[in-house]
Amino acid sequence: MNFYQEANKYKDEMIKDLQGLVRIPSLRDDSTKAINAPFGKELRNALDYVLNLGAKDGFKTRDLEGYAGVVEFGEGTEKMGVLGHLDVVPVGTGWSVDPFSATLKDGWMISRGSQDDKGPTMAGYYAMKLLKNMGFKPSKRVMLIVGCDEESGMECMHYYNDHGEIPDFGFVPDADFPVIYGEKGILNLKITGNVQTKIVSIQAGERPNICIGLADITMVGHALVKEFNFYCATHGIKGEFTEQDGLVTYKIFGQFSHGARPEDGNNAAWHCLNFVGAAYEDALSTALSGVLSDWRAKPLGIKLVGVHMGNLTLNIGIVRIVNGSVEIVLDIRYPNEGNFETIVSSVQAAVQNAFAGLSVSVIQHKGPLFVDPKSTLVSTLEKIYRDYSKDMSTPLLTMGGGTYARSFKNFVAFGAEFPTSKRPEWVGQVHQADEGYELEQMVLATAIYAQAIYDLAQ
Repeated sequence: MNFYQEANKYKDEMIKDLQGLVRIPSLRDDSTKAINAPFGKELRNALDYVLNLGAKDGFKTRDLEGYAGVVEFGEGTEKMGVLGHLDVVPVGTGWSVDPFSATLKDGWMISRGSQDDKGPTMAGYYAMKLLKNMGFKPSKRVMLIVGCDEESGMECMHYYNDHGEIPDFGFVPDADFPVIYGEKGILNLKITGNVQTKIVSIQAGERPNICIGLADITMVGHALVKEFNFYCATHGIKGEFTEQDGLVTYKIFGQFSHGARPEDGNNAAWHCLNFVGAAYEDALSTALSGVLSDWRAKPLGIKLVGVHMGNLTLNIGIVRIVNGSVEIVLDIRYPNEGNFETIVSSVQAAVQNAFAGLSVSVIQHKGPLFVDPKSTLVSTLEKIYRDYSKDMSTPLLTMGGGTYARSFKNFVAFGAEFPTSKRPEWVGQVHQADEGYELEQMVLATAIYAQAIYDLAQ
């Protein structure tokens, strides 16, 4: 059975429902958290939106106290899961449209969360809906599980593991096709200390998993115009400065990217430190920019290339230095050959050797995910993707990003980005300005997910 024609019948309805969901600015906001809204008002609204859709369409629904929700159909003792998330990363700068406008342009929806992960989650929902409307009666319980804290720690899945029904297997529509059978370990480290520095202040970055695309640093005195212009020109970046009350603030424009792919970005905070280290001969800036200069983390002594997962990566996600108080958060993604304790001890030694008075501590750690690429689950999903996409050349994948797949056993990430689809220059990637999702991709992903549920749940 080919579900593409059936999915296409729902295209307009699907787009309308997705627009309603992405127009909810579902950023985690602890200032508005309440009972049954642990991540704030807007994430509660987004969860209600999906649960109300499910109830309206005749599914069973469950609300896990605002941490997550379940939309379900089917009978049986075995449970299949489809896992999506409703939270989004901060907007950032550089948008050409309102980030929550759900703007439609040339077959794309431009909005924060359109691809990460509301569009793919909606594809998973509509796969279930079209199967249900066709009269399909799965012999397993099929559960769409939507969480509310994927981007900032996965607290939602920790809660779900303690309070929800655990699916036996499934997939996560929050990455790329064909199949992601491995995910790197994720390690967040914090560099802290109270030290001597010429920096008055630098406060840049919002999340560990975003490469800092814009940063400014304040110093005493007048602008070093010649030096700053030379630095920007030689590094191919844009910058500007302002002077006020005996202080100068340098602003540097880099490039935002997902923290799992720092090589795709250009870290503005690192450039601030690198410039100040050279132009002002500030020892702290020189030390930090030196040990954090390589996205492969060679100066930290942890460079590693895995057989399946490729390079260990380093992202500088948050930089706060005010009156000598230092707080820097690093996001390290390492392949399954890496060792957590060795990585931590090596970073601690490198940072302390670079500048006395700095210390390194662990904020959080998630071990790598690895599923046998020859398993029944991976092989079945791969065949379905290739049958629908006609893509016979893209290999099975691993990645540095972290998805809900690592929350349960026997789960993999499965789409919804098609490697053969070209993204126009005016459409941003996930975590970037003008993030966009191609509507035709959503329809085809819906068909693929319907086939996956059909094949795996009977």
